[in-house]
Amino acid sequence: MHHFDYKNNALHGEDVALSDIAEKVGTPFYCYSAATLRRHFRVFADAFKGQDTLVAYSVKSLSNLAVLKLLANEGAGADVVSAGELKRARAVGIPAKKIVFSGVGKTIDEMTLALEEGIHQFNVESEPELLQLSEVATRMNKRAQIAIRVNPDVSAGGHDKISTGRKEDKFGISWERAEEVYAQAKDLPGIDVVGVDIHIGSQITDLAPFEQAFTKVTKLVETLRAQGCPISRLDLGGGLGIPYHHNHGTNTPPPPTPSEYAALIRKITDPLDVQLIFEPGRMIVGNAGILVAKTIFVKDGDVRRFLILDAAMNDLIRPALYDAYHEVIPVKEPAATAEMAQVDLVGPVCETGDTFARQRNMPPVQKGDLVAFLSAGAYGAVQASEYNTRPLVPEVLVDGDQFAVIRERPTVEDILKREIIPDWL
Repeated sequence: MHHFDYKNNALHGEDVALSDIAEKVGTPFYCYSAATLRRHFRVFADAFKGQDTLVAYSVKSLSNLAVLKLLANEGAGADVVSAGELKRARAVGIPAKKIVFSGVGKTIDEMTLALEEGIHQFNVESEPELLQLSEVATRMNKRAQIAIRVNPDVSAGGHDKISTGRKEDKFGISWERAEEVYAQAKDLPGIDVVGVDIHIGSQITDLAPFEQAFTKVTKLVETLRAQGCPISRLDLGGGLGIPYHHNHGTNTPPPPTPSEYAALIRKITDPLDVQLIFEPGRMIVGNAGILVAKTIFVKDGDVRRFLILDAAMNDLIRPALYDAYHEVIPVKEPAATAEMAQVDLVGPVCETGDTFARQRNMPPVQKGDLVAFLSAGAYGAVQASEYNTRPLVPEVLVDGDQFAVIRERPTVEDILKREIIPDWL
């Protein structure tokens, strides 16, 4: 669920009219609902109440400091994939012992920082990384607690570019070599083998791939324990999908609920007596955020009508990158009798790929009207760029009847100041 609804014929974020925010900060802008963020985290965490769990929010999905602080206040840990994300998590007070460091390309500097901070766990994704981490930890006279990410060769995820658990994907080590690599790891200096890590993809809307992968990994835990590896943690990653289609007329089935997900995991993993680590991101923030844009022009081509918006692919790249669907609705509530017509929703960037939707049924939208892209909280602002020298858009947090800008829009002059023309030019 989310807290973006029509009130008095105008779309609101909680109790704040989005048109009021647009008037004060301009468009386009991202808007996040504090109530939705809190509710989604609590629903997920409560599904595992009574179990030894660490809910390590996936910082890469939405990394704004205000959002991280809100989730830290709810008890969230952090799953990070860079030194920058680690510093973000620590800056808002997330304890190092609640931080997991994932990613296939950790540098020596990143390993050093994480060891200095004393993080909970490294999720190791290759033998070269394992050897490098052992060297760094030994040199620092530290112990690195690790889980090795194993690849169960289970295909999942809504798009090829977000499936991470197949043999041909870059993540983790192959299932066939898992026992060999664990045997190597437990004898390395500076390394404490404590867990097994798995993550099979993103936006998974069926429990079957989870069941297949988690069943495989529990058997691996039993095997590793028999071989002398003291496995006490099981990191099951993230990946639980969210609804992107909010129109009740669609036939898209809803994704599993956190309680259904938790019941499956409990059935499979209870006999192991391990700490369970989860890395939810999209499930927490996806439907907690929207992108609001203004219609610059309505252009009639020979066969299509185009709504040209002031938001572009550099602001929300998911449709261009993943063929992702976002429901788009007018900020001013359309009349119940409004006739729907097909339009292409496009941005002003000089790329054909700067297209959000083709032949989308929309009520009448005029020049100057505001529209909202729903379910834009995850992988929206974090993947934005300044392509075409377009400033990054503001991020706004609403909480009840108040709102705050939590990332300002830079000026073009701010962008230019970061660049240097050599004296010899």
